[in-house]
Amino acid sequence: MQTLPPIDEQGMLAFLTDLLNIPSPTGYTEQAVAFVEDYLRRYPFLEMRRTRKGGLLAVWEGRQSGAPHAVTAHVDTLGAMVKEIKSNGRLRLTRIGGFAWNTVEGEACTVFAGGGEPVRGALLLAKASAHVYGSEVTDTKRNDASMEVRLDARTTSAKETRSLGVRVGDFVAFDPRVEVHNGFVRSRHLDDKACVADIVAAIESMAAAGAQPSRTTYFLFSNYEEVGHGAAAGLPPDIAELLTLDMAAVGEGQTSDEFHATLCVKDSGGPYHYGFSQKLRRLAERHAIPYKVDIYPYYGSDGEAAWRAGLDAPVALIGPGVDASHNYERTHTDALLAVTRWLTAYLLSDEA
Repeated sequence: MQTLPPIDEQGMLAFLTDLLNIPSPTGYTEQAVAFVEDYLRRYPFLEMRRTRKGGLLAVWEGRQSGAPHAVTAHVDTLGAMVKEIKSNGRLRLTRIGGFAWNTVEGEACTVFAGGGEPVRGALLLAKASAHVYGSEVTDTKRNDASMEVRLDARTTSAKETRSLGVRVGDFVAFDPRVEVHNGFVRSRHLDDKACVADIVAAIESMAAAGAQPSRTTYFLFSNYEEVGHGAAAGLPPDIAELLTLDMAAVGEGQTSDEFHATLCVKDSGGPYHYGFSQKLRRLAERHAIPYKVDIYPYYGSDGEAAWRAGLDAPVALIGPGVDASHNYERTHTDALLAVTRWLTAYLLSDEA
């Protein structure tokens, strides 16, 4: 059995923390993509280029050039855009990605004003004061019409808000509130920045050991996954396999937990490739990597986006267990390390 190279856990967590703190709602990902690109420039063996959609494709030449492999994770996150500047100067939003308003109620946010400097604020129920509205605070359904952003600026009219440079269509990012404590990583947007960190950690681990992937490998850091078409473009057509890294959802009825890597064998789009999934199971068992197997009924991935776009290759999916997905999420370093080791085993494996 091939010994896997050690992983720099602290370096992985530092990279993840930095990436989590970079706002990147789908459609506003340039800073996050640039961060990953600049970080990976330290490895001259990686050939990097941007996709026309703004994602990042890094290529690592393997010991074998035929039948190249691909690995993908996404840097884009949930977020919002300004739908309306209300007459009271506050903002009505439209969501980016599939989250419920109650999961970000009370959260601080940044409005990236297209005509001025970023403006801070918070997302609240329009009738938020219990001392004014009584039971309406608890009884009101949280939806696009009932929620608003209260800006941290002296504005009580649409005109005053527009004078700040705020426009319809401006992007809004919710604070991640990253905290690493007792082995846990708690933050918004671990989906899917945790897996981006796993990929980077695997590359760093192999580079430090002087190792090379068995096959030429394309790493796609996509930027439109949360709206369903991230990896629909950007991958070369001749890849032999696509390994998707995305979070594993923890909850009642699931086998996934925050301390294991998970192999997802089916989600809302149907089953993943059986043969590829079996190969990953063999690799995990060969290297004593702790993992779970799970199915997610309300879940989609970049692997499915690639399939729907016509990719003729097996697709499989692994990821760290993440509690409270699309909410205030949490995982554990044990899961992050397990996924990184699993990915490293896959990159080094000679198994067809």
